Amino acid sequence: MEEVNQSTVTEFILDGLTDNPGLQLPLFFIFLGVYLVTVVGNLGMIILIIFSSKLHTPMYYLLSSLSFIDCCQSTVITPKMLVNFVTEKNVIPYPECMSQFFFFCAFAIAECHMLAAMAYDRYVAISNPLLYNVTMSYQVCLWMIAGVYGMGFLSATAPAFFMMRLLFCKSNLIRHYFCDLFPLLELSCSSTFIIEVLAWSLGSFNILIPAITILSSYIFIIVSILHIHSTGGRLKAFSTCSSHIMAVALFYGSTAFMYLQPSSVSSLGQTKFSSVFYTIVVPMLNPMIYSLRNKDVKIALKKLIKR
Repeated sequence: MEEVNQSTVTEFILDGLTDNPGLQLPLFFIFLGVYLVTVVGNLGMIILIIFSSKLHTPMYYLLSSLSFIDCCQSTVITPKMLVNFVTEKNVIPYPECMSQFFFFCAFAIAECHMLAAMAYDRYVAISNPLLYNVTMSYQVCLWMIAGVYGMGFLSATAPAFFMMRLLFCKSNLIRHYFCDLFPLLELSCSSTFIIEVLAWSLGSFNILIPAITILSSYIFIIVSILHIHSTGGRLKAFSTCSSHIMAVALFYGSTAFMYLQPSSVSSLGQTKFSSVFYTIVVPMLNPMIYSLRNKDVKIALKKLIKR
């Protein structure tokens, strides 16, 4: 660990995923491939929804917003991580580190609320299909999307502001592959009480409220599905939710594994592995989940290819 004699630091050094030289190049190509698949998959989903009139519905507008969030979140993290594999010392300037922390928080929070908005959309579609076009009008959908982004960026502003007020004089080595909350707080030589309370409060709100919304929506969805008499109708109703359920399980499962496990049983390797899953792998899997399990997307893709 590199000690810094100055009162503050102007740059940080990212520890990266591993210090094993034999793994650096293979990991570089692996994560480069993952990043390319993520960008192509999510941008492809957005383009497909834009150019396919059949997909111009609130459900797919929300899905395109989720793809945009996933693409941005991966771009905030992955390129800088790739640099760590091909350089001896991955230096990140202080302003860039604070920017990375801010945008990571903003898009992570936005994804939580976007998944909740998508769950509510499915609830309205299944429980009140006759009123769907009224309840989920384009204006309502636009306001929901704006609210999701607003919630993400507003919630990330306060932690980023207090993070920039901290003094970092213990060390400039971040034991992570990106500028995350807890690795940064470990380097602070000033009080972190306010930002810890703020992060805990905002984190609880931005995780519990979407989680309660998702859980409540699916409880009502299950009740509505049970009132459908035909087996075919039940299967069709469930199939419209299966992709979203998988996306929610992946995102919340990996996030819970990351932040809810006791510090006594978590190790640095486990922390990095779980972080990789929800910051890099999940954004890659989401477009695959929604395209491979969705007939409308498959049909629209075939028509777009024929054009």
